[in-house]
Amino acid sequence: MATLAHPATLPPPPVPLPARATAPGPSRLRHLGPQWYAPVMGTAIVANAGAAVAPGSSGARGVWVAVWALSAALLAVVLTARAGHWLRHRDRARAQLLDPAVAPFYGCPPMALLAVGAGTLAVGRDVLGEGAAVTVAAVLFGAGTLVGLGVAVTIPYLMVVRHRPAPAEVSPVWLLPLVTPMVSAATGPALVPYLPAGQGRGALLLGCYALFGVSLLATLALLPLIVGRLLLYGPPPLAPTPALFLVLGPLGQSATAVHQLAGAAPGAVPAGDVAALGAFAVVYGVPVLGFALLWLALAGALLVRAVRRGMPFTMTWWALTFPVGTCVTGAAGLGRQTGLVALEWLASALFALLVTAWAVAGWRTLRGLATGALPVPTGK
Repeated sequence: MATLAHPATLPPPPVPLPARATAPGPSRLRHLGPQWYAPVMGTAIVANAGAAVAPGSSGARGVWVAVWALSAALLAVVLTARAGHWLRHRDRARAQLLDPAVAPFYGCPPMALLAVGAGTLAVGRDVLGEGAAVTVAAVLFGAGTLVGLGVAVTIPYLMVVRHRPAPAEVSPVWLLPLVTPMVSAATGPALVPYLPAGQGRGALLLGCYALFGVSLLATLALLPLIVGRLLLYGPPPLAPTPALFLVLGPLGQSATAVHQLAGAAPGAVPAGDVAALGAFAVVYGVPVLGFALLWLALAGALLVRAVRRGMPFTMTWWALTFPVGTCVTGAAGLGRQTGLVALEWLASALFALLVTAWAVAGWRTLRGLATGALPVPTGK
């Protein structure tokens, strides 16, 4: 049985930036891990959050369309590269899946599919047309949801029977497989109006509420472990410190989900339930958003501490994008639900933080790719 005397360490960060560039060509593909879907997620959420913060701005909408198109292109590139990785380097792919420091990042692929799908319906229809956008969004939603549910079961199973991490190794990265159903719960309601009135709409809406519950209860079970790890063992090592922002993911995404679900309720559930679901969106969303702001302050303080101590660049820097973006969409949704201007200001301030983090993480990633320093070895 583990005791408090266990060394205060976390698993090594999966993608530390080395001093020397790795070899070009096939060896770089060999080192491509599932965390490379994080730039897709981080880019897509900029478009989605921008559309939520400034839905009526025609000038800004062109920017969101361009960012969405970039996220879709990134998704195609990463999907192709990862397929090549599995075909040509199956041994490394298996090693990554069995590595407790890398396996949770398998939650990123389904979330990338869902985020790009949401952007397709939100802003991509300006380019594709509504019919094609709905079809693409539905396909990405279905694929992301199915893969996400599989990951939400498979990765915890591997952690129980194969990984067996120690208490001091608890990491916010563990949330990645568990938050994927919440992303489905937040993106699925946009498809409800496109289904025929009747059973189909109700089934999709209530199915999204079920996905909301799956992710919420799993997150509530894991959050105390993450907080306890910080209190008992102190700050994480410098490189994985940005992963603390991953806690914002289920918080902001759940606030977004309840708003989206309430908005899709008319015509899908009885009229008497619509008002109740709208009230639940406010009663749930406001306290959760408040806790998200508290965690943002704590994680931000620990991030500043790590930067001052020489925190290196790793792909975990992308944790500063998607989770913050979910808080933007959550605050923007609550602002529309309640009519409070303060929530709109909060959404705008968080969006400015999101864009800054996206620009920094994107620039450092591009520089690493250009110099050959990325990707780097992962897996055992």
